[in-house]
Amino acid sequence: MHHPRRAVLGAASSVAALAAAPAAWARWEDTVRYPDPAIEILDPSFTRHRLFNAAVERLWTGARWSEGPVWFGDMRAVFWSDIPNNRILRWDEATGRVAEFRKPSNHPNGNTRDREGRLVTCEHDARRVTRTEHDGRITTLADSHDGKPLNSPNDAVVKSDGSVWFTDPPWGINGVYEGTRRAEPQLPTNVYRLDPQSRRLEVVAGDIRNPNGLAFSPDERRLYVMDGGMSPRVIRVFDVAENGTGLANGRAFYQCRDGETPDGFRCDTDGNLWCGWGMGPGLDGVRVINPEGKAIGHVHLPERCANLCFGGERRNRLFMAASKGLYALYVGAQGAGLG
Repeated sequence: MHHPRRAVLGAASSVAALAAAPAAWARWEDTVRYPDPAIEILDPSFTRHRLFNAAVERLWTGARWSEGPVWFGDMRAVFWSDIPNNRILRWDEATGRVAEFRKPSNHPNGNTRDREGRLVTCEHDARRVTRTEHDGRITTLADSHDGKPLNSPNDAVVKSDGSVWFTDPPWGINGVYEGTRRAEPQLPTNVYRLDPQSRRLEVVAGDIRNPNGLAFSPDERRLYVMDGGMSPRVIRVFDVAENGTGLANGRAFYQCRDGETPDGFRCDTDGNLWCGWGMGPGLDGVRVINPEGKAIGHVHLPERCANLCFGGERRNRLFMAASKGLYALYVGAQGAGLG
């Protein structure tokens, strides 16, 4: 696909040409025409989700590695993590300004919101999942299992019953760039469920090597989990079982090709999975996959996108945390669930 915002490379498509001009792909230029060619229709069913007069906007740049955006409608703001810089950032919709919400912040990764509107954060450095109370106090929700410390919680979602589900790969303790100390994992790379009443932490999936992003389907009958231990990577799906407290029938939902690196994702109300995507220059961005596991659309960004969320007054604005920046796009879809 020829993309006007990357026209500095012309029609060059060879590996040598791409390697010779990496900075060009990171250069941002606003589109000058509608519909925005950055929004690619891979299947006719995606046509209604591409708004004719909406374009990708870069809201801000200046992070080292952006992750975990979450929308706070009452504040008209997006909060997201800049992991290496050890901070949570806040973009204000009314002013367009970005400010540090919390620094230091234990090298945070994924964020979401609970049923009472509180911020839930996965922290690499403290190896825990926390909740920010309405008065600003920070409550530890989980930091260990069976007497052993968690690895480095990565992404979290909150179910309608208030339970917190999160993934726990080791990436935050593998080095000192996205945390401050290297450590050996003491637990498998599990997916957990934290019960909202008993505060009991249970393993709901223990057979995924390096789980990453996760998201419930709109009816909460499915849980999607990115399997980061496979090569090529695969997005797995589970049936939610045991009266909504467990998982069963894990299986491949979307098999990636070599080089495709999905990260975090969220569902729209139609059940489509909007996935942060990396595949290389010209192919980074957001991949949209329908409930049958077919790729139907792609939002091209000049940077690899790690994670995303839906927000705005009608939950029809897609916010994308992509490497150094925060991007947004109005779409013909609405986000399901929280965060």
